Amino acid sequence: QVQLVESGGGLVQAGDSLRLSCAASGRTFSRYAMGWFRQAAGKEREFVAAIRAGSTYSADSVKGRFTIPRDNAKNTGYLQMNSLKPEEAAVYYCAAVRAVEAGILQRSSAYDYWGQGTQVTVYA
Repeated sequence: QVQLVESGGGLVQAGDSLRLSCAASGRTFSRYAMGWFRQAAGKEREFVAAIRAGSTYSADSVKGRFTIPRDNAKNTGYLQMNSLKPEEAAVYYCAAVRAVEAGILQRSSAYDYWGQGTQVTVYA
């Protein structure tokens, strides 16, 4: 069982940066793939980025602006978001799964564990 707790959300201006954290319980977090999703009001949850076995994947809309580092010694993953846009305001969720094929990392259904989410608001 893995428990995930996100933090770092807040109110920022368009163009600013923000780093979200996802702290995980358990001693084998390094063996888990981790993903970040976001859900804006009235919209479906969408894939943002993921990291699996040292390889990273991201949605086209965030390529070049978002990165997904992790610190396995701290059992913590991050979502570094740069040049934020107002339309990226959403609740951001981290998720984890023990074994998953890279080809389905963008599917929310592929993940077994989810955090409670953290709100990111971006104003113009």
